[in-house]
Amino acid sequence: MKKLRFLSCLALIICIIAGTLSMTSCGKAPSGKKTEGLEIIHEPEFGGVYIKMTGEDFNSLGYSHGDSVNVEFSNGYKLEGIPYYNGYYTKNGEPLLIDYPGYDYIKAAINNGDDLWNVAGLEDGMTASITREEGGKFLKIQQSRDIHYEDDRKLFESDEVFANFRSINTYGMKKNTVYRSASPCDNQHNRATFVNSLIKTAGVNFILNLSDDDAKIEKYMSAEDLSCNYFKMLYETGKVAPIALNMNYGSDEFKEKVAKGLSEMAKREGPYLIHCTEGKDRTGFVCMLIEALCGAGYKDIEKDYMLTYSNYYGITRKTDSEKYETIVENVLKPMIQSLTGDETIDIETTDLTAFAEDFLLSGGMTAEEIAMLRKNISGK
Repeated sequence: MKKLRFLSCLALIICIIAGTLSMTSCGKAPSGKKTEGLEIIHEPEFGGVYIKMTGEDFNSLGYSHGDSVNVEFSNGYKLEGIPYYNGYYTKNGEPLLIDYPGYDYIKAAINNGDDLWNVAGLEDGMTASITREEGGKFLKIQQSRDIHYEDDRKLFESDEVFANFRSINTYGMKKNTVYRSASPCDNQHNRATFVNSLIKTAGVNFILNLSDDDAKIEKYMSAEDLSCNYFKMLYETGKVAPIALNMNYGSDEFKEKVAKGLSEMAKREGPYLIHCTEGKDRTGFVCMLIEALCGAGYKDIEKDYMLTYSNYYGITRKTDSEKYETIVENVLKPMIQSLTGDETIDIETTDLTAFAEDFLLSGGMTAEEIAMLRKNISGK
């Protein structure tokens, strides 16, 4: 046993002296490690570039989630010092290299931004090279954002927590008027049946569905194992507005779809439900927007937004302050900042009402529709 320990230590010392610390000997690629001549494929649905290597194979070369990498394409276009993550953890509009669960290959992309394939001027037959710039440079964000939740109701304290269901009761909002939750029709996380029961009890009369279109909804409702009769009743009577949002909240398309959906909501009587798949990101933005419209300040908005992370992951400022603050700084604050359109504005002290109004007006909502929406959800 002592001899084995000695040999292990000796091997490590030799590895360090040689300066290799490579995937073949010590498990990590050294800074400057370069992988060349990788075939690329256009991914047009969400916009990006598949680099033809599986995440498992790429990681076996010594790259790790949280590293900083350089990506250079054979036409000379470069992405320098970008993070390598296993999720879309950059701010909107920022590039990354991603090893996303379920993807066939690693992918270079601009998170919720323009299609990198077009931005970089790429063509079929071109290749990519990847260089490890700095190991672990973005590890804190990787660890804070790489969070997962369970789909077993028994592991949650109530139906409301499991379904991420709640009334928005921030400043200016009428209580029990606007609800938010996971999907009442998409049952991929086993929550739709619970949401149906909750919205029926709450008397929800109109649903703003942020994640789906009619084709998706029809497919959900045809599933034999799904009980969503209350949602189905609302849908079949024209009380569901599906707007199929992506999460590029800086785009004109996003703004126009939100304005269209809220215009429909303004014409209907509540109570209302706003949801996407999990009731987290797209729902978080739209709820932040209407909270700001009704006069809520930053602290109020943060409190409501972060309840989702408490419900799903048990993350609060008390239980895990580091993860809590990382999510606030890298997800919520950029979202609110985008509403102002000005990086110099202090969102924690500024009245956000006018920015919410401008967002909706520029998306195509009329001043009359905005006033009607505000009256419906705030009484003012």
